[in-house]
Amino acid sequence: MPYHLRFGEADPLRIRFAVSPLWEAHSAVRVLARPRQQGYHLPWMRRIAGAARGLDLAPLHLLMPARGHSPDFLYPPPLGPAASFEEEIEAVRRTDPALALHDFERALAATPGAAESDEGRRMLADPGGAVGRLAELLRAAWEALVAPDWPRLRALLEADVAYHSRRLAEGGLERLLGELHPSFDWAAETATLRVDYHGEHVRPLDGQGLVLMPSVFTWPDVVSGFDPPWQPTVVYPARGIGGLWTDARDRTPEALGRLLGPVRADVLCALTEPMGTMALAHLLGRAPSTVSAHLAALRDAGLLASRRYGHQVLYERTPLGLAVSQPGAE
Repeated sequence: MPYHLRFGEADPLRIRFAVSPLWEAHSAVRVLARPRQQGYHLPWMRRIAGAARGLDLAPLHLLMPARGHSPDFLYPPPLGPAASFEEEIEAVRRTDPALALHDFERALAATPGAAESDEGRRMLADPGGAVGRLAELLRAAWEALVAPDWPRLRALLEADVAYHSRRLAEGGLERLLGELHPSFDWAAETATLRVDYHGEHVRPLDGQGLVLMPSVFTWPDVVSGFDPPWQPTVVYPARGIGGLWTDARDRTPEALGRLLGPVRADVLCALTEPMGTMALAHLLGRAPSTVSAHLAALRDAGLLASRRYGHQVLYERTPLGLAVSQPGAE
């Protein structure tokens, strides 16, 4: 059943992208309980299996019904484009207990028996205390499940934001929304974004605009909603997660390494998405200064192009660089 987001005159001008480490922590917890979402993440799951066994994730899973409401206050849309985990978890801690109680009631009601469970009764009896416990559990999940891989995940998410920001600038809102996810349907005549999601709901944006947030662990789903007071938000699977958990250096053809040198070839082949120097250095496990030197050489040779995005310079392969780096080039 669809979720309808109705744009007003000012809303297309107030679309922004954001990246949320808190959302990734929440979604990683969800993946552990949803076999359907585990396909792309099996290498990650094998690596964090021991750490996950040391966490009692049952209280969070209780608030993640297969169908129905999940508490928005636990993972609200970030206020800025790149909020830190500390900023986001502190906002969770400041949640009004009355708001938390309303969210708990809705979420627990979506799963038969959840409100009558021991943990459910604790949440409903003391929502303020439950907020603190859940914030600590989210922090533990972040530190054990996501933080060790955050540089790699952030690089992928930022590359997605850079790509789609350019698509928005080049083709406008209709083109962007048509590409983000198959469940999106943009109706230009009514200025409405229709999202196939759980439940029938209509929400006018009323000048708030829309937050578009790529996610690593949300795949294959798209998540929409976020009731007031939260800004309307759509979370969609980030591009490039198919190769997320493989070593970027494994994608370099051997012959190309002999031609360009192994590190320079790795740099060229790792740029499957536009990326900055720091993100690429994290991905390859190389010093930023080393990566920067190779990026400059590849750009001078016409294999890469660079452009400024915000405070960073993004590099991407030119048609020549793409042809050279294809596996068939070997």
